[in-house]
Amino acid sequence: MATIHERPARRGRTIALSIALAALATAAARADAFRPIVPTMTDRTVVLDGHHLTIGEVVDVARDGARVALSPQARQRSADAYGLLLEAAREGVPVDGFDRGTDANRRIRWFAGDPTASGNQKRIAARELALFQRGAFVGAGPPIADEAVVRAMLVVRANTMTAEAASPALIQQLIDLLNDRITPVVRSRGTVGEGDRGQFMNVAATMVGAGDAYYRGERMPASEALRRAGLQPLAPFGADDRVLEGTNAYFTGLAALVTYDARDALSWADLTDAIDLDGMNADVAPLALPARQSRPFQWLNWDAARVLDMLRGSYLFALDGQRTAPDPQSLRASNVRQGAAWQAWTTMRDDLLIAMNSSDLDFTVRVGSSPGDSWELGTPQLRRYYVVGGPLSHGEHGYVLPSANADPYPLANDVEAFTIALANLDEAVAQRILRFTSTRFTVIPPMPDLPGRADSYGLARASDDVVADLVQDAVAQAVPVPPAGYGLGKGVRDLQAQTRLKIARARRAVDDSVDLLAEDLLTGTYWLDLRKLQDAHRAFGPAPTAAWAAFRRVVPFKPDAALTLSRPVATVAAQFIRSHPIDRFYGATTGKAR
Repeated sequence: MATIHERPARRGRTIALSIALAALATAAARADAFRPIVPTMTDRTVVLDGHHLTIGEVVDVARDGARVALSPQARQRSADAYGLLLEAAREGVPVDGFDRGTDANRRIRWFAGDPTASGNQKRIAARELALFQRGAFVGAGPPIADEAVVRAMLVVRANTMTAEAASPALIQQLIDLLNDRITPVVRSRGTVGEGDRGQFMNVAATMVGAGDAYYRGERMPASEALRRAGLQPLAPFGADDRVLEGTNAYFTGLAALVTYDARDALSWADLTDAIDLDGMNADVAPLALPARQSRPFQWLNWDAARVLDMLRGSYLFALDGQRTAPDPQSLRASNVRQGAAWQAWTTMRDDLLIAMNSSDLDFTVRVGSSPGDSWELGTPQLRRYYVVGGPLSHGEHGYVLPSANADPYPLANDVEAFTIALANLDEAVAQRILRFTSTRFTVIPPMPDLPGRADSYGLARASDDVVADLVQDAVAQAVPVPPAGYGLGKGVRDLQAQTRLKIARARRAVDDSVDLLAEDLLTGTYWLDLRKLQDAHRAFGPAPTAAWAAFRRVVPFKPDAALTLSRPVATVAAQFIRSHPIDRFYGATTGKAR
């Protein structure tokens, strides 16, 4: 399967098209209007097996409309888990939320014996349908405006659900919603981070035709969306309500999108660092091998080597009598901040991949587990959760037992740690931009005697006010969300991770970073032109040169160029970054994050 680094050749075109269409839609609609995806990958199918879903595949489904299918093994594993759940009730094994109540009602027994027996079957089906229908009235706040976010949470949930005792109809309906582009209207508020219940109850409503949904971008009653797609409303059974909503997939899906975008932002931070070093006529000694060997942090040294490789062949490796030392700390230590951010990103990515490919339901269904597998499973307390196996499980045995898997750590911590690391990187980027205003470091003035009106070139450079605004906003996102606990469910659910707040801050920090890097790109490329005017024979290294040349095709270096653009030059620069992964400019093996 594809990894996050294996981008289809059409990815750049897809991103550019998505950005262009999204910009047109945004200009014509209110800020809170629904933003549908542009489905450019409908000919691609992502096969979910419950174990190997990648971040790139989440993006393909969420943003580009790739289709989804279950592997035969995953479908069988899901059916086996569902059968074990039904058999557990038949054998009298207590399962909160199925034959027992939940939270404070967990001692109440809803039914006894075979759940498929006529009386039990009707009661369970009626209860499940009522719970699904009630989902249309759950949650608060404005609906999620970005279709890609809802699709991300759906594909993550479909993958993690493959071992969680969902009825076959439930998991198929989830797949059908994605493939037919029925996107539930999901409220943005109402989750405390120990299971995104509110969001998935909204999804539950759509599945049974209650409430509203979007069908290929058009809002309508969910029943009509199902009808247009040729789908029947779901008839939930078993513990489908608990299985569907007992997940952190809203947070995890958002984390996948943020992690994907953060990789591009960090890559651009490395590239604009190289451009800035060229533009400042800086000393590259801090990147050299002896400096790296004397401080053997893996990711710091990886990043230093990467930036150095981008600069291979640059005029910076030749002697220059006008080169000053030392350079500002923000420029000398940028690779340190970048390496530290890559380290935090890698930890977040690795834990995200685990979260996307494992169960986060607060009861565990484990087909094939036996009392002899570990010492504790053979104790009387744990044996009460053992299912011997019978007709409803087709003879399969295993355990159905409570768990704490709904707690979203360590990923919740990783998201905050990355946001903090990114804010520290952003501070270095902001400071190195501002140092270009000082001839102490640049030697030559920022507005030399150029053809035409020299001051008009300033429109194509960074705005100090904008830089300060962006970095202050990014740094504000780095304030951790305080731990909180409230006795929800009459004291049963007394911890809350507040992942909605944490991932929202990470999302904003990444967006701030891209906008800040756009200001850095404006500044760095402006100074490349000045250095070239100083000496036409200067080279800047292949990666900075390629990025500079591509950007100059969008924002030419000539008087009043910025005034000829249809949008502010900073917006154009940010769009350039978002639509140009640096793989276009730097494809060396050392440029691939592990």
